[in-house]
Amino acid sequence: MWMRAPEQRVGRYEPDIRGQIYARRMTANHEKAALVALLKTATRPWHMYADAIEQRASAIALLEEERGLFARDELDEAVAELTDWERGGLRLLTVLDPDYPENLRTVYDRPPLIFVSGSLQPADARSVAVVGTRRASVDGLARAQAIAEHLASAGYTVISGLAAGIDTHAHTTALRHGGRTVAVIGTGLRRTYPLENAELQRRIARDCAVVSQFWPDSPPTPKSFLTRNATMSGLALATIVVEASRTSGARAQARLALEHGRPVLLPESLLDQPWARDFADRPGAHLVRNPDEITAVIERLSSPGALVP
Repeated sequence: MWMRAPEQRVGRYEPDIRGQIYARRMTANHEKAALVALLKTATRPWHMYADAIEQRASAIALLEEERGLFARDELDEAVAELTDWERGGLRLLTVLDPDYPENLRTVYDRPPLIFVSGSLQPADARSVAVVGTRRASVDGLARAQAIAEHLASAGYTVISGLAAGIDTHAHTTALRHGGRTVAVIGTGLRRTYPLENAELQRRIARDCAVVSQFWPDSPPTPKSFLTRNATMSGLALATIVVEASRTSGARAQARLALEHGRPVLLPESLLDQPWARDFADRPGAHLVRNPDEITAVIERLSSPGALVP
């Protein structure tokens, strides 16, 4: 395990030993702040910082290597920012934290940090991403409800993206049937998109968890939603695409899930889409006819420990 409990100190960083940021003892919050400082002026893709700090078992060590003495002010500013986020009820988890989601830890493009509003539970590792188009048909919405209800009754956490259409129905159905649901959003946690889901976002944060890998005040962008899809895939044991066109973000998530080595489940009703017929022939994709087949496939492919070492 890389990270000690938050209340413990993480070692003395004397100038003649580990660099010259501080000649005093560092807390776990300083490790988080060091990662924030690194990412604020990142010169590489974010997932590369996840690799770098895991290799060193310390974000402070990497910050010292890259900035040296010049990082003192950056670290102080990041500590203040982290304190403000925590006071606002936002929890920051880094790849060095033991509570960082284990499913997500195993994918190559894992974000080095995530923000959480609410509480992730160990049982959320047993989860399925239910995604689809914002402009869903009546049949598509009915399928989303049936799938989410079945997953909730089987003890799975329903993960979705808080978008209109399929996502909204997946979240609300899971909540209505007493199940857990996690929203992975394409904005910062202090924002809501779409605005009409503001109350739903608050409810999920209160009863379950909302997750974002973006700075808390970040607005929505086309790129952020694609990045969000990759994180959603990484958090889940599998992705089911309920209904989606060729240009849908749900189709992009199906591709990302296959890259992660996670199963992609496609209802037979999707086969009228050329992209779905193409995906159905790929290793890792599975056609399903009803919700029972979804859990049968997942149970077969994700026996305990299969994805999480």
